[in-house]
Amino acid sequence: MERTFTLDEARAMLPGILEEAERLVAARADLAEIAFDRQQEGVSPLGGLAELKALEARIEEIISGWHERGLQVKGIAPVLLDFPSVIGGRPVGLCWIEGEVELGWYHRDELGFAGRRPLQRE
Repeated sequence: MERTFTLDEARAMLPGILEEAERLVAARADLAEIAFDRQQEGVSPLGGLAELKALEARIEEIISGWHERGLQVKGIAPVLLDFPSVIGGRPVGLCWIEGEVELGWYHRDELGFAGRRPLQRE
């Protein structure tokens, strides 16, 4: 059974999510740079295959942690997360995307990102 979050629960988790997302973004950038350099020049100043695998593992560890806590990972470039919730009796995703500093959006499950609406201010 899928976990659901209240808005307060999701917002309380956000500072930790922001820190983890920052680490994922850094690892994602390093991974892309190593892969590109190795493809173009055969080597990268950021490392080789071992560093590439370590970055992949770091990203997977962060994503797995989000899944274990009940979040839905919709993307990693950009990072896009939904906190399953209910608003007005409807299943929704409290929606956060990389670059946002607060949790201020939601969408009905069946509409996804295209149906994003701002959360009511309290």
